[in-house]
Amino acid sequence: MLPGQALTTAMGILPHTNLPDAQKLALSLDIPFWPQLPHFRFKEDMYAQFAEHFPGIIVDEEKKSLFFSHERFAQEIDEYLENSVIPEHFALSIESSAAFNGFLASNLSSYKLIHGQTVGPISFGLKICDEQRKPMIYNDFVREILYDFLHHKITWQYNQLNQVHPNPFVWLDEPGLEMIFNSLSAYTYEVAQVEYGNFLSKLPGPKGVHLCGNPDWSFLLNANLDILSVDAFSWGHILVRYVDEVKEFLRRGGIISWGIIPTLTSELSSETADSLTDRLLQLWKFLNQHGLSDDILFDRSWLAPSRCCLINGDGTASIDHSFALLREISLNLRTR
Repeated sequence: MLPGQALTTAMGILPHTNLPDAQKLALSLDIPFWPQLPHFRFKEDMYAQFAEHFPGIIVDEEKKSLFFSHERFAQEIDEYLENSVIPEHFALSIESSAAFNGFLASNLSSYKLIHGQTVGPISFGLKICDEQRKPMIYNDFVREILYDFLHHKITWQYNQLNQVHPNPFVWLDEPGLEMIFNSLSAYTYEVAQVEYGNFLSKLPGPKGVHLCGNPDWSFLLNANLDILSVDAFSWGHILVRYVDEVKEFLRRGGIISWGIIPTLTSELSSETADSLTDRLLQLWKFLNQHGLSDDILFDRSWLAPSRCCLINGDGTASIDHSFALLREISLNLRTR
């Protein structure tokens, strides 16, 4: 079972352009990660970063955009299928990740766990559109390849992390997942539930999803995840109302990573470690009233910033402050 007890971690995306500073910040948490740095270069945007070698995807660095070509997919699919038996075909190249190799070379022996990340298949497939501006996930065969592709990418990354640490995991970043609950989505909740469950069942190591949106939480709480990372600052009051699903998720050993510390300057400026600790404990109080004790909640919880943030006007100052508050709140809970 994964350790809980207010361990600190974060999603991978950071606003830094200075690599050593980003690495130092990522290593300052209980569960460190390799940083993704889209301000450093476009190929570190999480969609571009994991598009490398996907058949049919064209990355336009100049326009900072990606799109999917059916014609190119048809030309490249046979080569993809041939290469799909070669693990290194799914490697993160140095051009796509400035931080990955440096993270592997760090001394990680003192940490209980380490984590990597990839873009999730639903967000990836909904974000990248074809010539008719349709998300590529709507094409059944392309979607089958998409799930296969990310399975290989995650497996390669997990195996690299596992060579330097006994307890790694690779979680999925799914900012677009809430869109499948929109009635306009042609990729339905029912189809996604089956396909996502099959996809997760094949992944190595603990299975986790991070998202900053507000989906139907039962979809994820019932998806046989080990870790659910939530923007609890914005959406915690809705998550806790799924009382029965939260109870079952925690009792079978799941971890909720409570993203209780905002990263947007305007939200962060009016908060303190005490106010955010109180905000989290109010969420827990609601669950207490429905039969979940603080002991269980503390034992099955991590803490994190609420979301990544690339739009603050103060460079990295707000993110640095958010991480400092994160460590302080964790200490508050552990000594409480």
